[in-house]
Amino acid sequence: MSSSATMAVAEVSSASYTKTRLLKSSQISSLSTHLHKHRHCAFRPLPRTQHARISCSVAPNQVEAPIPVQAEDPKNKSCYGVFCLTYDLKAEEETKSWKKLINVAVSGAAGMISNHLLFKLASGEVFGPDQPITLKLLGSERSIQALEGVAMELEDSLYPLLREVSIGIDPYEVFQDAEWALLIGAKPRGPGMERADLLDINGQIFAEQGKALNAVASRNVKVIVVGNPCNTNALICLKNAPNIPAKNFHALTRLDENRAKCQLALKAGVFYDKVSNMTIWGNHSTTQVPDFLNARIDGLPVKEVIKDHKWLEEEFTEKVQNRGGVLIKKWGRSSAASTAVSVVDAIKSLVTPTPEGDWFSTGVYTNGNPYGIAEDIVFSMPCRSKGDGDYELVKEVKFDDYLWNRIKKSEAELQAEKRCVAHLTGEGVGFCDLPEDTMLPGEV
Repeated sequence: MSSSATMAVAEVSSASYTKTRLLKSSQISSLSTHLHKHRHCAFRPLPRTQHARISCSVAPNQVEAPIPVQAEDPKNKSCYGVFCLTYDLKAEEETKSWKKLINVAVSGAAGMISNHLLFKLASGEVFGPDQPITLKLLGSERSIQALEGVAMELEDSLYPLLREVSIGIDPYEVFQDAEWALLIGAKPRGPGMERADLLDINGQIFAEQGKALNAVASRNVKVIVVGNPCNTNALICLKNAPNIPAKNFHALTRLDENRAKCQLALKAGVFYDKVSNMTIWGNHSTTQVPDFLNARIDGLPVKEVIKDHKWLEEEFTEKVQNRGGVLIKKWGRSSAASTAVSVVDAIKSLVTPTPEGDWFSTGVYTNGNPYGIAEDIVFSMPCRSKGDGDYELVKEVKFDDYLWNRIKKSEAELQAEKRCVAHLTGEGVGFCDLPEDTMLPGEV
């Protein structure tokens, strides 16, 4: 590994499809006054952009003017700081047995959820203690300084498995060769904003990101959509990425599953590791269906352990739905940490074999499902994995009228959302006839 000094990077760039510069002229002027303090400053072209990037390595001596270098291969990425150093994992005794480096892209990387998630990814908690990782962080022009701050904290954390970090605002650059794409960034719903408006605004973001994934990501990239409304955002994304298997796209409903397990455990008076086979059916909205019919507590059907069936039918679902809103009232902000944990759980469910007889929930494409749920939507359903990143739908589930009627209500909502974003999925003109506002409390 190179012994050169720690690196620090300042960027002046913009995505090819944006019109404004990343830094204001006053900021660029301020930046230029500091360049004489650094050595080996290189001015090089940014892939897919029209503006220059300035990268400087910090040196102890305040000498020498910037030295121009040859343009880099446009395939090279905007590495950050110490992560620009070269290394050879196979040459080190301690690392030569490690797995091949994997590329993980994260959008909304300067946000609160990512602030918890990135450090779990870098530590080895998610992919294992012998899996080196590259983090490719996507932000916006407004968040680029915060993104640099995130990269600095990752530097200072000294994670041995974290070998590369790159930051940028162009998804066509950041998603290059991504094997996992965690799409967290989305516009929050503001006061007075209709759900249909949110679908359109965020749908445009996920349409563009789907196109970028289709163009530059690994052909087997696994995509987890967190930004809401996540089911329909995942549908938009996969429709704009026809060269990537639709099965590879997921909408995050794992936090709903975790909350449901917690509520069942509280009611039964057991610890939550006793709760298994928990399914969240449908949309990540107030039409979601936490399934107590098929869930188990200490190996027994829930309805045999919890005799208060009225609580199960009337209060249980409401408690799961309202958990985020209650949390906000308690301490004034949304559930960033537990959302990050649920993303970790969702990934680990795909990269580790599912325990015998159990399953997990994730929103996936419905084509070919065995339940009779309408096709061509993204719907949360019970899944199992062999630990290879793939999954199969669980077939041995049962339905009663209570469960099925609620599943159909969530299905109808997702079909209405699909009609609303038809202009973003290549299926004609969007027409919104959403029956009611079903945004989960805490997401407004």
